[in-house]
Amino acid sequence: MTIRPLDMERDRIAARRIWQEVGWISAAQAEKIDPYIAAGNAWVAEVGGEAECLVCTAPGTMRYLRRDLPASFVTGVTVSRVARKQGLARRVLARALQQDAEQGAAVSLLGMFEQGFYNRLGYGTGSYVHSVALDGSMLDAGAAFRTPVRLSSADAERMHALRVRRHRGHGGCSLTPAAVTTGELNGEDNGFGLGYTRDGSAELTHFVWCTAKDAESGPYRCLVCFEEPAQLKELLALLGSLGDQVRVFKLAEPPGVQLTDLVRKPIRTHHVTRKGDYETGIRASAYWQARILDLPRCVAAMGPSGPGFQFNLELTDPADAYLEPECGWPGLRGDYRITLGPECACEPGPDAGLPTLRASVGAFTRLWLGVRPASGLAVTDDLSGPPALIDLLDDALRLPPPSPDWDF
Repeated sequence: MTIRPLDMERDRIAARRIWQEVGWISAAQAEKIDPYIAAGNAWVAEVGGEAECLVCTAPGTMRYLRRDLPASFVTGVTVSRVARKQGLARRVLARALQQDAEQGAAVSLLGMFEQGFYNRLGYGTGSYVHSVALDGSMLDAGAAFRTPVRLSSADAERMHALRVRRHRGHGGCSLTPAAVTTGELNGEDNGFGLGYTRDGSAELTHFVWCTAKDAESGPYRCLVCFEEPAQLKELLALLGSLGDQVRVFKLAEPPGVQLTDLVRKPIRTHHVTRKGDYETGIRASAYWQARILDLPRCVAAMGPSGPGFQFNLELTDPADAYLEPECGWPGLRGDYRITLGPECACEPGPDAGLPTLRASVGAFTRLWLGVRPASGLAVTDDLSGPPALIDLLDDALRLPPPSPDWDF
């Protein structure tokens, strides 16, 4: 087996075949997906001289409180039908992580197929994402809507530009390459968009992109994107205008808002539609994961409340088993001294006079992001420490729920 960077000219057919074999694209979509695969860094594992495992990452940023951190997004981990259960995915992903860390990414994020697999590379599960199914005829956005402009996949670059600068909350993610948005739009059925521009220019200020297998009645899956939170209400009013035909709109709940505030009789409507093709309501799922790559940089971004304090961090990193020492970034296993206060810092080496927090990199990433408090992670994850230190961390790290607000 050989692990090497993707050569698009050499590996184009193999890359398309792998994605078709895992069911991500059809044969008709194969050519359109090439820019998406090549959008960032990509690595393959050769078996018998042919690429049979493909890992793709894309650069971008993640909002931590009010600061943007450089991030790497794993946009694909795929193994062909003939190369399963050989450990290829973990080894190739580990190599990709080393490259992205060496190139300056502070944190890596991915969407998981199931909890447990990526934990072995140091990832920890993110917060719940709320998927809301709304009956458009019951929407009460409290706003008027103007005549929108039509958008198609040909407008992908305009939509991507807005996605990158859109309103984001804590944990909000943006993937830099425009090919990411182009690839997403090209891979969807019956896609169309409606949006608004700035002062008659071509620059979009807010839009909604919809896809549906049944274009007549839905359900429609919707991506909403806006610069200012108030613009969300106009987009919802616009969707409501389609509610006499389309039965249900499904969208991820934007950060910081509770969409049921804008729905008439949400509980009654849920019970009436329950178990039907057009069921309304809210589902919560935790399908994304993250891991810190640059510990000092991530700690420096923290903004705890209350008086400052210090503690030792004894960190384990299960990715050690898959990293190649000669390739640079060695992972994060080690002993550190953490300072939380007006200036946050991470320094190598413990202080014998300080309490010690013991954690895996995945558990500490979850604590750092605010997915769950230290006291909760001490129950369910690989994190432990003196009760007084756990209480201090609970009081100091009162973060908003992290919301990537971008599927990857």
